[in-house]
Amino acid sequence: MSEKSHLIIFDTTLRDGEQSPGASMTREEKVRIARALERLRVDVIEAGFPAASPGDAAAVKAVAEAVRDSTVCGLARALEKDIDCAGEALAGAAAPRIHTFLATSPIHMEKKLRMTPDQVVAQAVHAVRYARRYTDDVEFSPEDAGRSELDFLCRVIEEVIAAGARTVNIPDTVGYNIPEQFGGLLAALLARVPNADQAVFSVHCHNDLGLAVANSLAAVRAGARQVECTINGLGERAGNAALEEIVMAVRTRQDLFDCDTRLDTTQIVPCSRLVSSITGFAIQPNKAVVGANAFAHESGIHQDGVLKNRETYEIMRAEDVGWAQNRMVLGKHSGRNAFRTRLQELGVAFASEEELNAAFARFKEIADKKHEIFDEDLQALVTDTTLEAANERIKLVSLRVCSETGETPVADVVLLVDGAERAGQADGGGPVDATFRAIETIVATGATLRLYSVNSITSGTDAQGEVTVRLERGGRIVNGQGADTDIVIASAKAYIHACNRLLQPEQRAHPQTGDV
Repeated sequence: MSEKSHLIIFDTTLRDGEQSPGASMTREEKVRIARALERLRVDVIEAGFPAASPGDAAAVKAVAEAVRDSTVCGLARALEKDIDCAGEALAGAAAPRIHTFLATSPIHMEKKLRMTPDQVVAQAVHAVRYARRYTDDVEFSPEDAGRSELDFLCRVIEEVIAAGARTVNIPDTVGYNIPEQFGGLLAALLARVPNADQAVFSVHCHNDLGLAVANSLAAVRAGARQVECTINGLGERAGNAALEEIVMAVRTRQDLFDCDTRLDTTQIVPCSRLVSSITGFAIQPNKAVVGANAFAHESGIHQDGVLKNRETYEIMRAEDVGWAQNRMVLGKHSGRNAFRTRLQELGVAFASEEELNAAFARFKEIADKKHEIFDEDLQALVTDTTLEAANERIKLVSLRVCSETGETPVADVVLLVDGAERAGQADGGGPVDATFRAIETIVATGATLRLYSVNSITSGTDAQGEVTVRLERGGRIVNGQGADTDIVIASAKAYIHACNRLLQPEQRAHPQTGDV
């Protein structure tokens, strides 16, 4: 049997995943996720869109300096100023890549770019050549390739490969394609582009019709050797192709795929939980591979079969994707060194002893309330501590809620706002509603609550609850997260976190907008 070829996994959780409404991440959070992706052995980490804002550029720079074993990529429109931003942000990377793009579909060229096909080809070629001033590893994407005319697409791709693009990515930008069609497109490009053998062909599929993974796999079978995807399928609109589903589909069906990834799949579940914790986007229980029910069997027939032979109803082992790997247990008698060591194993490093002390104090608080503390608890603890440190304008000082049968719940809250204590009181339809109303009497954001979600971090009645709050004001959407063994306190933390985000100016550009 011939040796399997390498399928490159290009993770864009930190860039495209962050474009989910409210899923913005701080620089420190991006570095934490990047380190988790590096432990997962992801080949390429797309760290962000440096030209979007100074904060995005700083985050890409931090990831580039933190990651040594994976290629770090920055996105840039086909503009010199964008490419310069990306090149400067990636200067410290061990293996930098610049990913530049320009739309090629008739509707995008005419309605968005207002450019002729010849102008598009010329600008695409110039962008690739210009990017090579910073690195030889240049990727080009013809945006909306799934709706582009095949002859023109072949022309653009041939020209950018000749200009030095090592990777050509074919995006289904709006999730319009179906597997047979998309696989056929990749096969046609590989057959018709004369210099196709000089570049790796990649795919980037969106999930608007629920076909992102299916389209990606069809393209891999047709010859694509890079897949762009995100942890948990995170991404704008309906999301992107889910990394964990792509990787495990290829790994499980080696009878059909003549390629495989280099990923350490036991890191999939820990990475998935980390991304969920940081972004506040919960994983639905029936989510493939990483959902809580992915390896659960309710049917008596299924249970009987699994007990007799696991492979009767399980095509993957839970241990292979990390379900049994992240079970290190700490407790209230665990010392500071054990705490620090376990967090280092999880890829969490502290910039100072003060940060470590603050996190350890929080650990001891939780340990007094909870008998066993698992890795998921530690990840949530670090996220919670980071949120408190990063948002100084509003902090929770104290909360008292009175709720009893037949009486209207009342909440009394004290907040520290810009260094001064302020108190508020309100009643509501329940203890959480009363708490949110009491906070609003102080901060007066005027925002609309769009989502309130509670998830148990681990099992048991003493489990920490992780709360996500989504607020909208003036068309701007922000997410807030909070964790605590007390759900009402976790809810207050999440609401305050969202309020802090609303108070921060938003100055990010979107990579698919702007003059070109």
